[in-house]
Amino acid sequence: MKKTGIFYGSSTGMTAEVARRLGKLLGVADADIHNVAKTSPAALGDYDIDILGSSTHGLGELQPDWYDFLAGASALNLSGKKIAIFGLGDESMSDTFCNAVGELYHRLKGTGAELIAEYPADAYDFNNSEARDGSTMYGLLLDEVNHPDLTPGRLEAWAEIIKKA
Repeated sequence: MKKTGIFYGSSTGMTAEVARRLGKLLGVADADIHNVAKTSPAALGDYDIDILGSSTHGLGELQPDWYDFLAGASALNLSGKKIAIFGLGDESMSDTFCNAVGELYHRLKGTGAELIAEYPADAYDFNNSEARDGSTMYGLLLDEVNHPDLTPGRLEAWAEIIKKA
């Protein structure tokens, strides 16, 4: 079984809660779920699969704790590792919905890691997102503001995609 770590940045606790829910679905121990504000980027190297989660703030920015973490992470050689990304956002912010997912994706592309677990874009209603590549999203997008009822099913479906990676 592949060793999986979950890394999140959370200001209000919603992203942390989703990280824990995802961890339960994947059988990830609490000790392998990390707040990026308190974790060294080098910890990404401890896992076969790194799952990264951020909410989108302001006009489409990452959750603030991610910036220092990514400064170190983007310099790592993560060849042989797999990265999956999830994000929380508000679909009514239709021009920047879950942009943080796109920012994580673009910043980590050069690390040599294989980016996995895309999710269909047709599951959402928005105008623009940096998290989209054609008909797929770079990862799982969740809207706990307008569609919290969709989160459990989306998490379960995404967990199955990750398990097959």
